[in-house]
This record gives sequence, C-alpha cells and structure tokens, in this order.
Amino acid sequence: MTATGRKSVKGLTLDTGALLALERGDSRIRALLRRALETGLPLSVPAGVVAQAWRGGPRQARVARLLADPSVHVAPLDDMTARAVGLLCGRSGHRDIIDVHIALLAEEQGHTVVTSDPEDLSAVHPDLPLITV
Repeated sequence: MTATGRKSVKGLTLDTGALLALERGDSRIRALLRRALETGLPLSVPAGVVAQAWRGGPRQARVARLLADPSVHVAPLDDMTARAVGLLCGRSGHRDIIDVHIALLAEEQGHTVVTSDPEDLSAVHPDLPLITV
C-alpha cells in the first residue's frame, strides 16, 4: 500500500478496487479500515462504487459488514451531484462517471482516496491524495 498527497488524513473515500481488495481479504486494506473505524476516521463510498463491486453472496461478507457500519457513508448520486459529475467529466475529459464521482466526493470532503487505479483518478484530479492498494 502506498500513499501520495496530504500528510494528515481527514477521511477516506473508497473506490471499487478497495472494496474488491477487502472482499479478497487483503490484510493491508483490512488493517487500514480497522484503524479508520477504531479512530472514528470518516469513510465514504460512492453508491456507484457499491454497484460496481456488489454481487452478493457469502464472498462479500466483509464488504457487507463495512457498508452496514453506521460510520460508513454511502454517498448517493442525486441530481445535483450528477450535474457536478457531468461538469467535471467535461472539464477533465474523463468518461468514467464513477471515477469522477469518487474524485468529486473526496475533494468536497477533504478525503484521501483508497484506490487500485491511481492513474485514472489522477487523470481526473492530479492533486488528489491517494492510497494505492
């Protein structure tokens, strides 16, 4: 796991790769999320990330437990957010609305993004602090 960007982490926004790493039982992501939950660090997951990662069943028990935790915010893609995502897609030239929603949410909340795809997120927002899993 590698980190770039801010020194003090104010919260974490998770991308699909982070949820899939949790599903696989990756010890690094499990330790990171355990520390975040124990210390009350805010965690956000865009709803589109949940849709990309969720397939149900017993394999996803860890993901289900994380999403059910009351301190984890699943951020909806409502009308206002969708419009902001669309504008940022246009400005950045990035077509993946989920990546753009992740970047927008993290920027708004001052979060660091936990990602398996730092290149795509850096293309949307070059200064976004990232933790690569």
